Amino acid sequence: MKKVVITGSNGLLGQKLVKLFLSKAGYEIYALSRGPNRLHDKKGYTYINIDLSDDRTLDHCLSEIGPDLIIHTAAMTNVDACELDQVLCDKMNVELVRHLTSFCKKHQVRLIHLSTDFIFDGTKGDIYKEEDKPNPVNHYGMSKLKSETVIREAGIDHAILRTILVYGLVDGNDRSNIVLWVKKSLEDKKHINVVTDQLRMPTLVDDLAEACWLAVKHDAKGVYHVSSSELMSIYEIALAVADVFGLDKKYIHPVGTEALSLPAKRPWSTGFDLNKSVKEINLPSYSFIERLQVFKDQVDKL
Repeated sequence: MKKVVITGSNGLLGQKLVKLFLSKAGYEIYALSRGPNRLHDKKGYTYINIDLSDDRTLDHCLSEIGPDLIIHTAAMTNVDACELDQVLCDKMNVELVRHLTSFCKKHQVRLIHLSTDFIFDGTKGDIYKEEDKPNPVNHYGMSKLKSETVIREAGIDHAILRTILVYGLVDGNDRSNIVLWVKKSLEDKKHINVVTDQLRMPTLVDDLAEACWLAVKHDAKGVYHVSSSELMSIYEIALAVADVFGLDKKYIHPVGTEALSLPAKRPWSTGFDLNKSVKEINLPSYSFIERLQVFKDQVDKL
């Protein structure tokens, strides 16, 4: 049995990973997160309530487990919060990774790490390949780029999966994301301003979890891009949500990013070239509309 630690197990991706690895044979799962376990299913794995930023506690916990693999999903991901509290952002997104990397190096543990499209500035005018030069335009992107550098320079066995605008359902349905925000706003007949000048390839969390599994299965090394295959403006994404869920589009108002006066700058267009992931780990390629329908089916079953 291989021992797998999943950090941030109460989060959107963390919950999906615990459930996915429970369905695979040969894994002993340890789910690490802060606070009570949010997963409805409490059986088949070990949940540990832990402050991951406490180095000594984390060291003791990991030493007790003796993992073969760590899938690190825990991070500070609110882009504006990262801009406003850069010290906390670096503590969670850089120093925690540095500590995990040190543990992995010392104990020869494999690490799967999650990163982001926000390491790019969005000015390429085309989709990004894994080897394209990063140039973050906000502190969140910079912190994730630093974490990638820490891992690469450590020389440990690793794979880094970058992704874009993740959405999906978790137990309790208490974590908002772009699709749920649009859906709920329109259901409540609330007017929303949605930007037309940011282009993304949204990622269904189930597909990101599957990509993590495929990276483990294929013993992937290095950096891989994971997203849907269709580059759309966030405004177009919102319109698609309205269409699929049969909601009134009149509440969606197109605006430019500058109109929102956000603390953190956003990159313009951050689509991914998925060829490497499709070829090397057999990542399935789906359009956003295809996966949005899958998401709707999941919501309808609630």
